[in-house]
Amino acid sequence: MARNKFDVDETLETPFDFSHFKRAMVYVKRYKWKMILALSLSAISAVVALIGPLLTKEAVDVAIPDGNIPYIVFLSIGFLLSIIVSVVLGNIRQRIMTKAGQLMIYDIRKDLFAHLQELPFQYYDDRPQGKILVRVVNYVNNVSDMLTNGIINFILEIFNIIFITIFMFSVDARLALVIFAGVPVFIVVMIILKNKQRRAWQGVSNKNSNQTAYLAESINCMRVTQSLGIFRRLSTAYRKAWMKAVTVNNFVSFSVDNIRAVVDSALYFVGLLVIGYPAVSLGSILAMSNYSSRFWQPIINIASLYNNFVNAVAYLERIFETMDEPVNVKDAEDAYEMPDIKGEVEYRNVTFAYEE
Repeated sequence: MARNKFDVDETLETPFDFSHFKRAMVYVKRYKWKMILALSLSAISAVVALIGPLLTKEAVDVAIPDGNIPYIVFLSIGFLLSIIVSVVLGNIRQRIMTKAGQLMIYDIRKDLFAHLQELPFQYYDDRPQGKILVRVVNYVNNVSDMLTNGIINFILEIFNIIFITIFMFSVDARLALVIFAGVPVFIVVMIILKNKQRRAWQGVSNKNSNQTAYLAESINCMRVTQSLGIFRRLSTAYRKAWMKAVTVNNFVSFSVDNIRAVVDSALYFVGLLVIGYPAVSLGSILAMSNYSSRFWQPIINIASLYNNFVNAVAYLERIFETMDEPVNVKDAEDAYEMPDIKGEVEYRNVTFAYEE
């Protein structure tokens, strides 16, 4: 491999290779029961949270017009309980996934670090130490989060969309179709932005890698003016890459917020002026408005998870590339531990110098 300088970007724009993902699933399977439990708790929490708008509809359409105070209190307690149960289950799920994620990070990093101990000096001579450090720290963190929370959240968001759709059509199918009218517009926006979003975050990863490589290896034993100049240039490149990624990422939320605003306006327009009361009650419109805001959030999350998944596969390739580096010198099968050697070491006429 040619010598890789600290300011040379790593190649992350690679085609999807299912073998890397399949290989990574070995680490996921070790904690599959924790992930299944977390997914179950998340699904229950999502369903319980969707009960709230139905209780609101019942209160506005039935309890308040009838002046039924006990029924209003009952619905209020039910609404409060749905929030508490949803929050508690979500908290338990988060604790389970945090523990599983940290254990997975430990397993991947342990295997990676153990292999690095066996690699020859040539491997370290050909690469800045910071680039190796990024693979052990940053890439492993991103991959672990994607393999745990990413997979769980992707499945959960699919369930959320299904659950919300069922609840919306159970309230009013006509208003549900009004909400779905904004989906094609969102799909067009994501088709336009998805490649830009992925490349922007890959740029952030590359510039962070370059900066880490420089700080880990090149800042010592250099003139302060020179080191500050290089660090300023790398920091500027990292800041620009970050601002570009944040701008593209925020444009997705900006687009969704506007689409949702138009859909909500159409929801009230169709519900109140086109269909009219009593064909559509005020409680139904309020419930559908609540479901509309909930409907778009999992769609945004899935779009974000897609980009994170693509990046994670690129990171996996870099991690497994390091794990697959051949070990040129290995212990013999009959090797044994050397006894402890006691004594003193004295250095004489030892010099050290950098290359030009």
